[in-house]
Amino acid sequence: MPQKGDHLLQRPLYAFDLPEEILATLILKPQGERPQEDTTSHRPLDEPLDKAESEDGTPTKATSCNLCSLTFLTVEDQRGHVRSDLHGYNLKQKMRGLKPVGEADFEKLVGELDESISGSESSESESEEDETEDGSKPKETTLTALLKKQAKISNPEFDNFATKTRKRGSGAAPIFWFTTPSLPENMSLGIYRAIFSDAEQEEECHIVDAIRRKQLGPTTLPKSKVATSEGGVAFPSTHIGPHYFLCMIGGGHFAAMVVSLAPQMGKKHTGVDERQATVIAHKTFHRYTTRRKQGGAQSTNDASKGAAHSAGSSLRRYNEAALTNEVRELLKDWKSMIDTAELLFIRATGSTNRRTLFGPYDGQLLRNNDPRNRGFPFSTRRATQTELMRCFVELTRVKTSTADEAALVALNAPFTASTPATPPAKSTKPPKPSKEDEIAALHTTQLTSLIRRSKVPALLSYLSSNDLSPSFQFVPSNHHTPTPLHLAASLNVPPVVQALLTKARADPTALSDDARTPFSLAGDRATRDAFRVARAELGESAWDWEAAGVPAPLSKAEVAKREQREKAEKADADKQEAERRKAETERLRKQSEQEEAARREKKIGKGKALGGVPEKTGAEKREEESRGLTPEVRARLERERRARAAEERIRRLQGS
Repeated sequence: MPQKGDHLLQRPLYAFDLPEEILATLILKPQGERPQEDTTSHRPLDEPLDKAESEDGTPTKATSCNLCSLTFLTVEDQRGHVRSDLHGYNLKQKMRGLKPVGEADFEKLVGELDESISGSESSESESEEDETEDGSKPKETTLTALLKKQAKISNPEFDNFATKTRKRGSGAAPIFWFTTPSLPENMSLGIYRAIFSDAEQEEECHIVDAIRRKQLGPTTLPKSKVATSEGGVAFPSTHIGPHYFLCMIGGGHFAAMVVSLAPQMGKKHTGVDERQATVIAHKTFHRYTTRRKQGGAQSTNDASKGAAHSAGSSLRRYNEAALTNEVRELLKDWKSMIDTAELLFIRATGSTNRRTLFGPYDGQLLRNNDPRNRGFPFSTRRATQTELMRCFVELTRVKTSTADEAALVALNAPFTASTPATPPAKSTKPPKPSKEDEIAALHTTQLTSLIRRSKVPALLSYLSSNDLSPSFQFVPSNHHTPTPLHLAASLNVPPVVQALLTKARADPTALSDDARTPFSLAGDRATRDAFRVARAELGESAWDWEAAGVPAPLSKAEVAKREQREKAEKADADKQEAERRKAETERLRKQSEQEEAARREKKIGKGKALGGVPEKTGAEKREEESRGLTPEVRARLERERRARAAEERIRRLQGS
């Protein structure tokens, strides 16, 4: 059955192009009625709810604070107590696991403060360290001073830490929530606070008017016909209308984009009109700047541990400088678009990346004190063009929230006197094992140790003396090897397997959690033979051997005969291999001797001259000629010899 406003939600709502029916009836929800981001409104669990009131405003019954053990006659008294320092102090005590204090004890603690405290009693000013507009620091509350004093006593370094830390963010909800009669009563519309200017956020009562002023009709922007050689989109030189600048940098990745706020209408493949975002310019860079598997930039590592001298560190330093120059050059080229952008959404992780964008440096474009600067009010991923577009869609798309009325009624139901203000903390300690489990765990440890060391007599004695079943279930349970027979089979210990089957009468049909029998875990033939021998010795009626997966029975004599036959075959094979190697070695020896004799005869035949004197070689002749000469003369003769040899080779080549 169609509900009211279904035609308005057929496509996602865009914050800058809302339907006129919604825009005319949009109402900002009061602060106390705004749902959180998880689409339901929650209250602190430690804050008691007010009791129901009758139509004339009088309480139906007395209220109480279970935390402080106090009762009140009226709802106003209870509300005042919830905002008091006593209640806030007891909340802090409970968070620390300490007991709450009474009114008298709290007054005594306050009286022991060394200095008088004055200021606002609002809990919102608690632990604030920011200065006010006139430059003075806000006054501390009694509760703040008391907690700081106790923190100093327990940790002297607390004061130095507290003065250095500052509260981040304004604490305001990241989304403005609205309602409209055009939609169902339980549906709320949410728009991110970040897309409004600082002045618009301060005047929340006029935030609906600001939304109406921001509405933009679909337009057709001029397209550039020039594309950059390095990728990206060249931006037009004409006026581009309202737009945002989005930028991310981190881990050597940089991405920037300029997106128009005016939607662009296009056609789907089905012919239906579709609203599209128009990217005016975009660019991405990536440089190898982070230390792989160690994290952090090279400059950060140099600052903490000193400059490294490896090739990788030098490359990372160069890439950091190159990335900085590329980013700053791009910002300089985009100066006109950045200067006219309505808001700047920037994510820069780390001091090095922030210095890249915000400097200081000559020609700096982005400033830390620019009121247009915004962070992304949600989690982001690696800096890419796709991620920037996703963030733009997330920022400008209107959120819808449907609250479950039954859940809200249950959540807002008043507490009874017997109901504690906070639910009891769930115990994280594991349950203490029983005495039987402790004894079973001890048996498991002893049995597994004996099986791993193949101590057959000791294993059988332990089972008998402790009156344990041979199919004892290990504790804690092991889904793969739950019994001693499973473990022995998986470890390939044939003596233990045979002893458990034939002497202890362990059950070979027992199944593990993954439906495997002990025989199926055996990893070698000796272990499998132990099962077959046990089947032969125990007989077919002892167990359902087919269900256990054990093959045909095999006697010890057959096993011994097979082993003897295999040993004889192996001995014969080894003898034949030895004889073959001996014959091959003898053949190679004779062949080598024959070749050596042939070389010797050939050399003697060529070297013999008349009278049986062997002819001298060329090297011997040259050595004899150069004997008694100086090194210079020898070098000259060698050069002349090489020159004659070269001329002879040239003549032979020309003749051929």
